Amino acid sequence: MLDLEVVPERSLGNEQWEFALGMPLAQAISILQKHCRIIKNVQVLYSEQTPLSHDLILNLTQDGIKLLFDATNQRLKVIEVYDLSKVKLKYCGVHFNSQAIAPTIEQIDQSFGATHPGVYNAAEQLFHLNFRGLSFSFQLDSWNEAPKYEIPHGAMVKRMHIYTGNNLQETRAPVMPLACFLGNIYAECVDVLRDRAGPLGLKLRLLTAGCGPGVMADAKVRSLERSIYFGDSCQDVLGALGSPHKVFYKSEDKMKIHSPSPHKQVPSKCNDYFFNYFTLGVDILFDSTSHLVKKFVLHTNYPGHYNFNIYHRCDFKIPLVIKKEGADSQTEDCILTTYSKWDQIQELLGHPMEKPVVLHRSSSANNTNPFGSTFCFGLQRMIFEVMQNNHIASVTLYGAPRTASQARPDSSSSSH
Repeated sequence: MLDLEVVPERSLGNEQWEFALGMPLAQAISILQKHCRIIKNVQVLYSEQTPLSHDLILNLTQDGIKLLFDATNQRLKVIEVYDLSKVKLKYCGVHFNSQAIAPTIEQIDQSFGATHPGVYNAAEQLFHLNFRGLSFSFQLDSWNEAPKYEIPHGAMVKRMHIYTGNNLQETRAPVMPLACFLGNIYAECVDVLRDRAGPLGLKLRLLTAGCGPGVMADAKVRSLERSIYFGDSCQDVLGALGSPHKVFYKSEDKMKIHSPSPHKQVPSKCNDYFFNYFTLGVDILFDSTSHLVKKFVLHTNYPGHYNFNIYHRCDFKIPLVIKKEGADSQTEDCILTTYSKWDQIQELLGHPMEKPVVLHRSSSANNTNPFGSTFCFGLQRMIFEVMQNNHIASVTLYGAPRTASQARPDSSSSSH
């Protein structure tokens, strides 16, 4: 049985690990994977057709705990303990729930002190006792008539919630805590830079936990902007973003069959390679010969996709200039985002002329994919990978690399 410390408005955990409000989904899953011998039978709950309309939930069925993640930013919003018989809980090092200590209203008063009167919810038949960042729900099954303010003696806690602020119903996932950076950089947002012909590169607004000589003494979150372009060298990218989490060499080009006369193409002696930036949700493909950027891949990390939880969600914006019908000079500015659906994109860009490429990812070990195929459509030097629920799984941007004689646009932007 887990023995956990409750920190209102912050976290639930022990000396080995901690689920902290604002923690990215991937870090919570990493904790569960690391401690899989202790924390077993974890469910991932999400809406398959409308993944943005409901929280993404990790349900620790064996321990009676739910972790609720905001569907948009995928950070931890609420920690719910829904079965207190499966877990030990303490506050400031003193237990208020264990096999020997029942979580009664008297015990909660003793552990947490006086608070405002409780609030009765007739529909749930629960009495809610609220502290800042923490609430307890008491079951009132045995009482015919609910008291107005005072919770009856001996009432037991049925559920506990940890959240930010004073109101559980209106709570939002807080910004990521300093402790969750772990030496990584994260992308607050990614703007696609483009001209009328197509994409030129990316402008990334990055967050990092900057530490001075005193390390944790003056640690704070720093925000910075970096820009990278098609035709940039490896050194340009490393200078702007730092080392990638992984370098992946392409063993084969599965899209080659869709190019003109694939049998006439001369096999390359070396392979193109990706820089994988998992916490940015971005892959950057370099040409094996010139070592210059030739593609960017932006990942949306929707549940129900084969690559779910490999990348953090890339919150991108792609500006478009749409010509209005019947008007020679009139144009309309639009923006595609991580949350745009494929039918909305087609309304703006028009329907692709060619049929989609069907992409069926599978593990080399067992050759299975429980999520089914995705469909790749090409429009305006962009490839949209579309899931079966109409959401975008990834966007691949490609463009003509600059020649050596062409200057790098805004060359100073990656050096400050």
